[in-house]
This record gives sequence, C-alpha cells and structure tokens, in this order.
Amino acid sequence: MAMSFDLILRGGEIVNHDGRGRADIAVRDGRIAEIGDLGQADAGEIIDCSGLTVLPGVIDTQVHFREPGMEWKEDLQSGSLAAVMGGVTAVFEMPNTDPTTTSPDMLNDKLARAANRMHCDHAFYAGATNENAAALTIMERMPGCCGVKVFMGASTGSLLVQDDEGVERVLNAITRRAAFHSEDEYRLADRRGLAVDGDWTSHPVVRDAEAAIMSTKRLVRLAHKTGKRIHVLHVSTAEEMRFLAEHRDIASVEATPQHLTLEGPGIYEEIGARAQMNPPLRDAQHRAGLWWGLERGIVDVIGSDHAPHTLEEKAKPYPQSPSGMPGVQTLVPVMLDHVAKGRMTIERFVDLTSAGAQRIFNIAGKGRMAVGWDADFTIVDLKHSREITDEWSASKVGWTPFAGRTVTGWPMATLVRGQTVMRDGELIASGAGKPVQFQGTLSPDATA
Repeated sequence: MAMSFDLILRGGEIVNHDGRGRADIAVRDGRIAEIGDLGQADAGEIIDCSGLTVLPGVIDTQVHFREPGMEWKEDLQSGSLAAVMGGVTAVFEMPNTDPTTTSPDMLNDKLARAANRMHCDHAFYAGATNENAAALTIMERMPGCCGVKVFMGASTGSLLVQDDEGVERVLNAITRRAAFHSEDEYRLADRRGLAVDGDWTSHPVVRDAEAAIMSTKRLVRLAHKTGKRIHVLHVSTAEEMRFLAEHRDIASVEATPQHLTLEGPGIYEEIGARAQMNPPLRDAQHRAGLWWGLERGIVDVIGSDHAPHTLEEKAKPYPQSPSGMPGVQTLVPVMLDHVAKGRMTIERFVDLTSAGAQRIFNIAGKGRMAVGWDADFTIVDLKHSREITDEWSASKVGWTPFAGRTVTGWPMATLVRGQTVMRDGELIASGAGKPVQFQGTLSPDATA
C-alpha cells in the first residue's frame, strides 16, 4: 500500500544536515514526515521541484516592522509580506516601536496584532531599559519572546542602556542569550559634531569603528563578569570580528547582507541616504574583515536588520535623514548571489540562515530539514538571474538599497509549516503565521 501524505515536494535538490543531493520531502500535519525517494507515495498536493533547490526555511532574526506607532513606514502585515516574498519563513521583530516593547502587556499586544495578519511565523524581542530589569525576567519566558534586545548606542527610537551598570543589571536579570546593538553612546555623543551637512560620507566618521569596538569590548567584559551569553548584532568592523573570535564561549555574531555587500565611501556617493544605517556601512578593509569572519565560522547568523523609512524621510539632508533601510525581502537573493560568485557555499548559506538561528536562540522545531521538524521551506532557483528593483519591494516604503543590482539565485516559493505562502512572486496564503516556539519557554522550569 502506497504511503499517503498531505504534501510532497518532488524531484528537487535538497540541502540539509545530510549534505546536498536529490530527494523528495513529504509533509504531514505541518511537519516533515519523510525524506528520500517517494516516487511511489501519494499526497493531497504534489509540488514539482525539478530544477530547483529546497532549503530549510530561512529565519531572519533581526527585523523592525514599526508597529505600533510608525505604521506609515511598515506594519506587521506589510513587513511579513516582504518577508515571504523574499523566501523568509520566520522573523524576530525588534522592540523599538512606539510604545516600546518593554512590558509583558506590550509583548502580548504585539502577539495579538500579529494574529491572523502576519504571513510568516514570528517572535518578538523584549526591549531593555534602565528601569525594567524585573519585567525582562518575566518577558523572556513568555511564549513568542525570542529574547532581550539592548541598545548600547542610540538608534531609531528611545531605547538606550548606555552605562555598564545598566547593562550588568539587564544581564543579571535574565537567563537567555541577549542581543545587543553595540556602539558606545558616550563616544557617539562626543562625535555628533563631526557630521557634515548633506554629506553621508561623514556618517561612518560620526559613528566610527572605534565606537563599535569600544562597546563590544565593554560588553564582552560584562558578559564574562555576569556569566551570561550575548549575541552581537550587525557587526561592522574588522577589529570586532577578530576580537569576538577570541570570546566564542559567550558571544555569538550576526552579520548583515548590507555590510557584506555594500562598501563606503562609494555607496554613499552612489545612493546617498539610502545607504545610511547604524552601525554604518564601512570601507573595503572592514568589509574584508567581515568576510574573514564569515569564512572562518565566526559569523553565526545573517540578519537583515530590515529597518524601513520612507523616501520622503530619507530625502532630508544628512544628518537629519534617519538611519535604516529595508532588507528582509533581499536577504535571500543578495546572499545567494554571493553563493553564485563562489564567495560561500550553499551549505554555509543554510547554516547562516536557518541552522545558526536555531542554535543561537534554541528554537523549537525550526531551522533544520529533518523528520519531525516544522515543514518550513525556502525553494530557490540557484541559476535564475534577475535585477532587484524598487518595484519588486513589498515593503510599504517601496525601495531597496540594492535596486539596480542583478543577482543570481532567486526565491521561487515560501512554505510555512507545509502551507505554500508564496509561489512565483504571488501571495498564495495570507495571515497564517504563528508564534515561534523556543525550547526555554516550552515548560516553566526549562532554561534556554
């Protein structure tokens, strides 16, 4: 008697823990039920993946979807649409909204807003302040919370914990790995006068490499002192990468497609405010240092730091123009283009975009293409070349810093828990996203 499943992905190349090869994948009740030669099996739906590559669902562990309070830039629905259009199956959303996600009530509010509106699975960071350490102890254990986020340097929004005492207070209050925007606020404040009106090439002068490495050294010292684990977001300097290589016992590392791909000062001259983000895009020496870290396994995850602002806001002269750029929709094609160019393997791509997130954040049931795990898939055409355009952007702001670049490697379908959400650039299923689960919050006594 032939086996029967809800769905079979047939005839594609797969990339998982077992390597790279041709196999079919069967899904039942939203989870992977079988992997192998399933030519004799039947299913309610069969998707022909011939000529395509099936990857574990891509997880973007750093996005800013701006809801509540700044919905003219983005909201949970539009941000998640951009995610699935780009092949992303789950996102971790940041707390610097208005109001900020700094209390259990605000975390529950975001989860309620996401229900039946977000197209991908999702989790939310708890935002740290100098006053809410007790609340963080509660929030990090709530379902749908991916951990605590700390801003050591001011960026978009009001969240900021700039002093060692405040950071130490946060670390002592929590048990899970905390994520950090690591720039030294004291140095940033001293250097704001170096901003040249209308000149975006002065942005990496104001927020210089020393501000990043100073903060990261402070952070690592405090992590060792408190015995806690840290995740350093959007590392932008060669010095940080080499320093963090010496502290892998407590520190994990994120890089962004922007810092790996775009290079100053030329990019500021080319696209102006569209290139402005925090920490800044830096010069060739720093970009080479980031690739040095990626190639040696120091980088654990790729996060997009999707942080949209409207073109009207970006049109303000520097330094009045806001920092941040869209990125969740371009993460997959931009990084696959690096695969096509031989800069990294497709296996390393999978490690950085799914397996790494699962390891660092102890995600339950996601980040691995194996029997029993969630049937999240990013189906790509590794040979398809296409120009990235503003018109393709599904974000409310309708632009991308990568516009005009032709890349090789493109997301063709996004499946979340066995349901096709995007196929061939069309939204197939809407509002089906659910909160991501974490091993540390599955039971009251567990620790992540």
